[in-house]
Amino acid sequence: MTDAALAALLLAVDPAGLGGAVLRAAPGPARDRWLALLRAALPQDAPWRRLPLGIPDSRLLGGLDLAATLAAGRPVAERGVLAGADGGIVVAAMAERLETGTAAKLCAVLDSGTVAVQRDGLSLSLPARFAVVALDEGIAEEALPAALAERLAFRLELDEAPLDPATDCSVARARLPDVTVPDALLPALCGAALAFGIGSLRAPLMALRAARAAAALAGHDTVTEEDATLAVRLVYGHRATQTPAEQQPESEPAPEPETPAEDQPQQQPDAQAMQEMLLEATRAALPAGLLAALGAGAREAARKAGGVQGRAGQLRLSAQRGRPIGTRSGALRGGARLSLVETLRAAAPWQALRRRESAGPLIRVRAEDIRILRFRQNTETTAIFAVDASGSAALARLAEAKGAVEMLLADCYVRRDRVAVVAFRGRAAETLLPPTNSLVRAKRSLAGLPGGGATPLAAGIDAAMALAEEAQRRGRTPLLVLLTDGRANIARDGTAGRPRAEADALAAAAPVRAARLAVLLVDTAPRPQPFARQLAEAMGARYLALPSVDSQRLSDAVATTRDAA
Repeated sequence: MTDAALAALLLAVDPAGLGGAVLRAAPGPARDRWLALLRAALPQDAPWRRLPLGIPDSRLLGGLDLAATLAAGRPVAERGVLAGADGGIVVAAMAERLETGTAAKLCAVLDSGTVAVQRDGLSLSLPARFAVVALDEGIAEEALPAALAERLAFRLELDEAPLDPATDCSVARARLPDVTVPDALLPALCGAALAFGIGSLRAPLMALRAARAAAALAGHDTVTEEDATLAVRLVYGHRATQTPAEQQPESEPAPEPETPAEDQPQQQPDAQAMQEMLLEATRAALPAGLLAALGAGAREAARKAGGVQGRAGQLRLSAQRGRPIGTRSGALRGGARLSLVETLRAAAPWQALRRRESAGPLIRVRAEDIRILRFRQNTETTAIFAVDASGSAALARLAEAKGAVEMLLADCYVRRDRVAVVAFRGRAAETLLPPTNSLVRAKRSLAGLPGGGATPLAAGIDAAMALAEEAQRRGRTPLLVLLTDGRANIARDGTAGRPRAEADALAAAAPVRAARLAVLLVDTAPRPQPFARQLAEAMGARYLALPSVDSQRLSDAVATTRDAA
C-alpha cells in the first residue's frame, strides 16, 4: 500500500489526534481519488465540510442566524463550518492562499477542540474536534501559513499513481484507545526528531499518535517497530532540516551514572536501538536529493528552487477592490461599499427593542449598524532602471550593463512587474521607456541606448524619482535600480564641475530617502567609488559594488531588495 493511501487511513482512524494533512497536488484525478479514499474510510456519519477561500468569521466560527433572527424577533445562533465539522474533516480549498487571520483561528480551534463565539449578542462554546485537509495547488509564490502546517501531521505530494482501494477502519477506531506504547518509543521519537533538526514538540507527539493509529490499523495491541517506522516516515520525512551527522558529532561517550544495578533503567538500550531504526526510516522517507541540500546553503537553495515569483508589490488596504478581509463599522462615503448582510446582522439583535420604542418599518437600521466592506490587494510593482550611459562608463562596460539589465527585465516579465528605463548622459536624463509590461519594448529601448558624454547624475535621479512618484499615485509599488560609476560631473542646471554635480546628486537623493523607496545602487566602476557609497547612504539604498557587472549577482540583489521592501 502506498504511503499516501496509508496516510489517508491513519487520518481516518484518528483525525483529531493527527490534525490533518497538507495535500500538495494540482486539481485532478489523483487528488480526487485520495479524498474519496479518506471519505470512504471515515464513519458514514462523519461530517465533511468545505472551507472556501475568503470565508467570513460569521460562517467560519458561527454567530447570528440572520434569517431566523429576523423571523423570530430574537437572537438565534447559527453553527459555523468548524463547529459543524466536529468529528469529521474540514477541506480547505486553495490553502496556499489562506488568510493569516483565518489560519490563526483554525489553529486556535485545533488546539482547544472548541469554538468560542462572543459576537452579535451571543456567547457560545461548541465542540469542534476535526482534521484539516489543506489543498495546496503548488503555486510557487504562496504557501500554507507555517503555524497551520505545523499542526498537520502529514504532507503528501501526489502523482498520478492509482491509490489502493478503501479499507474498513471501524475496527481500528474501536481498538485505538486500548493500544499501548513501549516505554522506549517516546525517547526514541524525541531523539530522532532532534537528530533531524525538528524543533517543534508537536512532531514527536504526532508521530506517537500516528504509531498508535498504525498499530490499531494493523490489529496490534502494542506499537511495534513497523508501526513506529511508518509513523516517522510520514511525519518526519518532510520536516527534516538537517542530517543526523550535523546534529550528532563524534564525541566521547558520557560516563555511566553510578547507581545500583537494580536502579538502572532497563529500557535505555532498547530506546537507543529504536532511535537508530527510526533515523534510518526517516532517511528513507526524504525526497531524492534532499539530503545533499540539507547542508550549508539549504535555505538559499530552497528559495531559488521555489522561486518566489508572481506579483511582489506591497499589501495595502482598499475600500473598493481586492480580496475581501472582513467588514468594519463606518459611514457610506468616499466610494465605500456596503456589506448588506453584516449590516442587517448588526441590527437584528436590536429589532424588538426598537419596535417597542416607536412605530416604523419592520426592520430598522441605524447609522451605528452600518458595516463597510474591507479589501486588501497586492499593488503592482514598477521596476525603474536608471542607467548611466556616460562616457566614463565606457562602451564595453555599458554593453555589460545592458546585458545585466536585460536579465533583470526578463525576471520582471515573469513576475508581471511593470518596467521603466531611464538613461542619463551628456547634460540631461531621458526616459527611454515609460512603465510597461512589454518585454519586447524594454529590450528594444536598451538596444538603442547610446553611450558617451558627461554624467548628469542628479538629473538621472530626478527623472527616476518622477517615475516613482507617478507609480505611487497610480497605486503601484516602485522599485528603483540605479546603475552608475558615481562620477558625477554635470550639475542640475547643466553646468560642469564635479563638486557642484556631487552636491546636486546628494540633494536629489534626499527625496528618495524621504519617500522610503526600495532602492538598489549598483556601482559599476572598475574600482568602487567612495562617492557612490555615500550616495547610496543618502538615498537609503542598498549598495552593491559590481566591477564586472555579474548578471546573476545583480539579478539576485534586485530580487533581495524587492522582497525586503
